[in-house]
Amino acid sequence: MNILKGKVAIVTGGNSGIGFAAANAFVSQGARVLIVGRRSDAVTEAVASLGDLADGFVGDVADISTHEEVRELVRQTYGGADIYFANAGMNSIAHSAEVTPEEYDRQFSVNARAVFFGVQSIVPMLNDNASVILTSSIASRKVMGGHAVYAGTKAAIEAFARSWAVEFKDRKIRFNVISPGPVRTPILGKLGISSESLPDFEAAVATAIPAGRFGEPGELARAALFLASDESTFINGVNLAVDGGMLVN
Repeated sequence: MNILKGKVAIVTGGNSGIGFAAANAFVSQGARVLIVGRRSDAVTEAVASLGDLADGFVGDVADISTHEEVRELVRQTYGGADIYFANAGMNSIAHSAEVTPEEYDRQFSVNARAVFFGVQSIVPMLNDNASVILTSSIASRKVMGGHAVYAGTKAAIEAFARSWAVEFKDRKIRFNVISPGPVRTPILGKLGISSESLPDFEAAVATAIPAGRFGEPGELARAALFLASDESTFINGVNLAVDGGMLVN
């Protein structure tokens, strides 16, 4: 099947992890995909791996000008877009008593402000009946140690999605949220978990997941593909937990 044939998708944070897996799923279903990432080498490598239907843009989503430049690139290259996957994000684990104003601002800048202004910027270039997907986290609903600021940023974008689902109803643009549980992505290394300690860490966390394991990026990508496609045209304003049941445990 080519359920996205003829569609144009934009994926922020599309050079690795969930974003790359989603970009790959979109391409495999016939979409033209523009990935946005901060590191030039990673974007170049990802585009080469994705093939002829993929393009890349290097920019920091925390910088408003990045979204303006992406909008103009979409205008000039594709004439419009059908899917916007605001996936780029970051996490820095710390007890609330130890969070600095700089770290607080950085997380909100990348995880919430960038999503808001990214959507604001790209909506004029989205075709009617487009699908917008935001990556949140079950941390917004399940308390996890050291995640207070991160959880706050994700709760914010969930509120954005609910508002946008109503605000843009006249154009039939759908806004949905995916909330991953623990997923095996490069972000684990960025959180300071060494490759040697990773198996023990995963085993310990997995005890809280009814599925008994971490998720894989491809599993999140399939959820994003569903929400991006016409298979989900009557789904709007939902928050889909893709977490192996961790949220209800």
